[in-house]
Amino acid sequence: MTTEEMRDICLSFPGVTEGTSYGRPSFLVNKKFLTRVRDEDNSVVLLEVGFDEREMLMEAEPATFHITPHYKDYPSVLARLETIDSGSLRNFIERRWRKLSPKKVVKAYDEGR
Repeated sequence: MTTEEMRDICLSFPGVTEGTSYGRPSFLVNKKFLTRVRDEDNSVVLLEVGFDEREMLMEAEPATFHITPHYKDYPSVLARLETIDSGSLRNFIERRWRKLSPKKVVKAYDEGR
């Protein structure tokens, strides 16, 4: 997957904008962090991933999922853009988007599907 394809997935959700978080280009919902691509390893930061799920993902697909010491204490995982499946990425982004979006926006999104 390319950065542009990842960008298209993020911006396909209502209310997602491009901005910055801690001085880095990021995607936001309601001015809150949705995700970003780490330049250091071309990985996307995925939040709302519990510790057990993260361990399972890293064990099942170590070429895709990993963490760095910075993320070890957060319910998150990093996914390499080169190897993550677009459907999987969309599901992770949607999970976070649903948490950050107003309920009425999520309801309208679901009704429109």
